[in-house]
Amino acid sequence: MNSLHRAPQRRRGFTLLEMLAVIVLLGIVGVIVARSVSGRVDTGKWDAGKIGVTKLDQDVQAYALDNGSPPRSLDDLLTKPLNAPSWNGPYAKPADLNDPFGHPYAYVYPGKHGQYDIVFYGRDGKAGGEGVDRDYGNWQ
Repeated sequence: MNSLHRAPQRRRGFTLLEMLAVIVLLGIVGVIVARSVSGRVDTGKWDAGKIGVTKLDQDVQAYALDNGSPPRSLDDLLTKPLNAPSWNGPYAKPADLNDPFGHPYAYVYPGKHGQYDIVFYGRDGKAGGEGVDRDYGNWQ
């Protein structure tokens, strides 16, 4: 038989059902990956919040060395208050006063745990909590 007279072979493509099954499976895998990654992002932000407390603690100590006592509020690290004759700031940047989740760090002067307290309230921005919602203070 001559090759010119052969009937063309039909190529089989994917059916709509097969394509939908692949799309659904890709969606499921995407959701699993997204949940895993988002949990790690929150943990990283919580760790960065602890580092932020340490940095603010150093900024408050620098202010206290220059002025004889800690600031009355964290805003005193940014702008010179009237009661700080030896102010040599700014001691911090405005962004340093907020945690990685966008909440302001809490500052108590005089403190309950020391001369002053700096508190990071975690992801939820509220006292208490567990996991990435737990609190962290400069006395810990």
